[in-house]
Amino acid sequence: MAESIPLEEYSRQLEHATAIVNSKIKGTPSQDSRVMIICGSGLGGIASTLDANTIIEIPYSDIPGFKISTVQGHAGKLVFGLMGTNKVPVMCMVGRLHFYEGYSFQETTFPVRVACKLGISIVIVTNAAGGINPSYNAGELMLIEDHVNLPGLAGWHPLRGPNLDNFGPRFLPLSDAYDHSLRSLFVETAQRELGLTRKINEGTYFFAAGPTFESRAEVRAIRALGGDAVGMSTVPEVIVARHCGMKVLALSLITNDAVGEKPPSAFSKNPKALEDGIASHAEVLKTADEASEDVKKIIEAVVNHL
Repeated sequence: MAESIPLEEYSRQLEHATAIVNSKIKGTPSQDSRVMIICGSGLGGIASTLDANTIIEIPYSDIPGFKISTVQGHAGKLVFGLMGTNKVPVMCMVGRLHFYEGYSFQETTFPVRVACKLGISIVIVTNAAGGINPSYNAGELMLIEDHVNLPGLAGWHPLRGPNLDNFGPRFLPLSDAYDHSLRSLFVETAQRELGLTRKINEGTYFFAAGPTFESRAEVRAIRALGGDAVGMSTVPEVIVARHCGMKVLALSLITNDAVGEKPPSAFSKNPKALEDGIASHAEVLKTADEASEDVKKIIEAVVNHL
């Protein structure tokens, strides 16, 4: 597992990466980007809503300090451009980095720090998540109102180590992590402005490190701990964004129903198939693809108001 980078070296990498990105967007409308969108599994198409005549793409491999995204459905590039009729300058992170890929939390959240240094003040985070709440169904959306950071509670926290004092405080409150006004804007935009009927829930996101999907007992434990949906991303990025003083809107697309019922007993004469309801990454991408048009419409309309 990757070790934390010494503070001085990390700060140098941030300065270098910011300078490289600035050199590629200087003199374009994107140099005034104020919104960052992190595109989750199967949701990279959000970047397609940008004005094609204004798009600037920068592969992660061209940016010092950025790691390579290794997961299917994560392209691994920054896409800058204007979004909506109000031509809001946006930076899209098409393909995120995950702790389970072997990267440290410093490395997975590095792009958020760079966004802050670029002057971005709002972060919209999307993800694909498993539904824990029994009332949720695949294809529905969940606005994140709170989270449970299981790795953080166990000591693996994105703010572990020397504090970056020039970004935020040593002891960061997270009771206000998910901006209420942005959540209200999302609901108003989706339901009243766009008239979309896809169900929008509001709940608690449970961050598990992955990369395995949860066992049946883990699903029951997550439900008992107050999780409505579970995923392998988002929370580290949200924490670092809040440490940077940025406002956060976070959205989960429920791609599958997590299996929480006990497995069939060895004593049962007519057991239910153990594979019933089993989760897969292919299912995640398929559901994300089916719902992506609605997600793109809502995100574009919300950004247009920012």
